[in-house]
Amino acid sequence: MEIKIIPVGPFAVNCSIVWGESKQAFVIDPGFEAEVIKSCLNENELTVAAYLLTHGHADHLSALSELHAVRPAPVVIHAEDYNWAFGEKNQIPPYYPVPEKPAAEFIHPERSNDWKNSAPFFQCLETPGHTRGGVCYWFEDAGVCFTGDTLFKGSCGRTDLPGGDGRVLAQSLKRLAALPPETKIIAGHGDETTIAFELKTNFFLQTPLAK
Repeated sequence: MEIKIIPVGPFAVNCSIVWGESKQAFVIDPGFEAEVIKSCLNENELTVAAYLLTHGHADHLSALSELHAVRPAPVVIHAEDYNWAFGEKNQIPPYYPVPEKPAAEFIHPERSNDWKNSAPFFQCLETPGHTRGGVCYWFEDAGVCFTGDTLFKGSCGRTDLPGGDGRVLAQSLKRLAALPPETKIIAGHGDETTIAFELKTNFFLQTPLAK
């Protein structure tokens, strides 16, 4: 499985493009700079199987509509976040306006098996806490989990925004902590890490609520 990580936008969101031999790619969190993401798809001769959103915040999906217009594909997003992701409440001035809603097929993450015969297989883990509809995408065979803003190297997602809940996030971190120790973590921002490293060093995986 091939992975290309592209930090995009004012908040340096890690947009990840994942593909296998079929050249059908998943675009995870297309947060900004649609032209840069399109260039990567073109250079690697990729088609888009689906856009996978870890959650609904504007910095993680603001390039979605522009990309979808030229590379249409289903959009996977949890219903709890879809409800507000394309509305007035989801803007971060002056950096991100209200995200434009694409004319896409929106799919709940529980349908994540739809592409198992045509693109790298993943499991969608529901990990609320940063937002009510937060999810992670675990590619078990490749040993990689894309955690969005749930788990970072040395930290975790903030819970002081609407829909955030610290106790709920602690349970989501507990779920991630149970992944195989060698699992590589590609977070929504910042550097890569592993579950083993975070279990040893990350305070938020060492608290009683996360054990």
